[in-house]
Amino acid sequence: MKKASPKEPFWKTTPLSKMTPSEWESLCDGCGKCCLVKLRDADTNQVLFTNVACKQLDLRNCHCKDYANRQDIVPDCVQLSPRNLGRIDWLPETCAYKLVHQKQDLPWWHPLVSGDPKTVHQAGISIRKRAISETRAGEPEDHIVDWIS
Repeated sequence: MKKASPKEPFWKTTPLSKMTPSEWESLCDGCGKCCLVKLRDADTNQVLFTNVACKQLDLRNCHCKDYANRQDIVPDCVQLSPRNLGRIDWLPETCAYKLVHQKQDLPWWHPLVSGDPKTVHQAGISIRKRAISETRAGEPEDHIVDWIS
């Protein structure tokens, strides 16, 4: 008798454009990197990350304080979608949306793999304890970092 193979997880079998809202949202690993202020070098067009977080980001849990209304509160907040994902060049290499778009596996620390939302912090991937709020930061140019991958 042939043994049944385990079912593949939805992110390996469902195209991003066909995911339910719940599936789409669950791809977010809670790292907070996308909520950091980013600068673009005018000469090289290179994206420079800072350790300055959006004022709406809760720095303890790395989640938006008012996710449902974030674009009303922060008008330039970018809402990721299957349509714009390929055009956004500032997503970190660890971003699950980017990884799934590129047909790569999710890392062991991703909550969908580990089953624990804390592993993103335990693995040192999140911005927890490494970022400051834009309300306290001053000039973002003074906060450029190279630990974002």
